[in-house]
Amino acid sequence: MNILVVDDEKLIRWSLKERLTREGHAVTEAEDGKSAAAALDAELPELVLLDMKLPDTDGLTILRSILERAPHLPVIIITAYSTVDTAVEAMRVGAYDYISKPFDMDELTITVKRALEASTLRREVKERVREEKVRFGIHNLVGKSKPMQEIGALVRKVSQSQASTVLIRGESGTGKDVIARAIHFESARADKPFMNITCTALQDTLLESELFGHEKGAFTDAKIQKKGLFELANNGTVFLDEIGDMSPTLQAKLLRALEERAFRRVGGSQDIKVDVRIIAATNRPLEKLIEEKKFREDLYYRLNIITVDVPPLRERREDVALLVDHFLKRFATEFRKTVTDVSSEALRKLECYEWPGNVRELKNVIERAVLLGSGPVVAADDLTMGRTTAAAPEKDKKLFSLPAKGCKFDELEKDIVLQALERTGWNQTRAGELLGMTRDQVHYRMEKFGLLKNERVS
Repeated sequence: MNILVVDDEKLIRWSLKERLTREGHAVTEAEDGKSAAAALDAELPELVLLDMKLPDTDGLTILRSILERAPHLPVIIITAYSTVDTAVEAMRVGAYDYISKPFDMDELTITVKRALEASTLRREVKERVREEKVRFGIHNLVGKSKPMQEIGALVRKVSQSQASTVLIRGESGTGKDVIARAIHFESARADKPFMNITCTALQDTLLESELFGHEKGAFTDAKIQKKGLFELANNGTVFLDEIGDMSPTLQAKLLRALEERAFRRVGGSQDIKVDVRIIAATNRPLEKLIEEKKFREDLYYRLNIITVDVPPLRERREDVALLVDHFLKRFATEFRKTVTDVSSEALRKLECYEWPGNVRELKNVIERAVLLGSGPVVAADDLTMGRTTAAAPEKDKKLFSLPAKGCKFDELEKDIVLQALERTGWNQTRAGELLGMTRDQVHYRMEKFGLLKNERVS
């Protein structure tokens, strides 16, 4: 490690250099503010030992200058003129620590070691955040379709906002978790924890303990105190997948945590305050669950402030080719294969398939093709879908198959309009976009079919 020693006393600089060199560090010396600035310009060190009193300036001035150019550079103040006020001011400005002359060399060595360890840890965290941003950032939202462009724009806005709750809706496999991670890693919370849990994975009592933690002795197996995801994710993000399957009892406790930004561990009596962003996701129609008394309406409105609706892959087939290319490159690199492309026949097969499993299914198909394929180009025969037959090309595809006994057109029209409204959170303008109608046309049909009484969003 390179350490810069700034002190006007030659003997102190010599002593420090001797000891630190024996510890395996490279040491650069500076006797005043001017030479310190020159040394910093030449090469930024890993740590600075800075005397508070210099011939041409004072240590606080140098400290501020150092931290302006390198905010995370650890600086240890050395002073023979130490007072409580001086030490407090140096720490307030950003010094890592301070010691007073005459100092104990062993004590200083320990302080230097701790400062360097803290600095190394900060660099490792910064590098980890950079890697995770590459892995989970917004560029992973692959697609050129209008819905994906709108989702990308919304994710950028939400990630930079102070929004405390986000609701993501879409079928299973559409990439709701990818969107949740993109929101987190594009935000100022990126260097804080991202904690996720699937609400269907655990029983109520265990899920409550996972979310809020428990005190020792709260239940039979609670042998020690345990922090929950909300506490561990303080200043970060908690992603609650399959929120629609959470029990009403736990929904009430979640609502309190959202409204008060506080909760109690299971078996606890003290409120714990946290600052977390909650991202909830569901593949179930929450409005219908509310009508069935399976989901709390007040929790729905608390979550449904900013909503991201993710369309199924079959409704954005123009994104299939881009997703194929994305996964092809990813798995070719991961498995060290020379696969570079898919044949035109294979691509047509992929674009015509209905994708009941959405993007997750496409990802698995490409992964399997890359692993088992033998050539540089994926052929149609290399693709194994979950269903044996592909959908007909768009020009031959029927949007609706008339039942053998026929149907009432008004009932069909009402059902389609209702589906569009539920999918868009009862937003008439967006429902109109799905149906190729104007807002007024949608509103007319809502009046016609008596749907205005159920309206959520105008």
